[in-house]
Amino acid sequence: MAYRQSFYQFLMTLRNPDSNEDIAAFANNAQFDSTFPRHEQDYEKLSEYLEENAAYLPSMTIFDEAYQEYKDKMQY
Repeated sequence: MAYRQSFYQFLMTLRNPDSNEDIAAFANNAQFDSTFPRHEQDYEKLSEYLEENAAYLPSMTIFDEAYQEYKDKMQY
């Protein structure tokens, strides 16, 4: 089976401290979240974590958009 990067690894490729884009801000903030599930790939587990712990994420729609990009790149 081919290696598939975690959502966190993918998200880190979207960081951009100079951007005003929502997904870049999400990635920038997730970088400093020491409890982020860094090896997780599962949507439900990630969503539950973010809903309960990520005060830095103003809308779950941002996560949904980022996760869709992740799925497209990983070709689920």
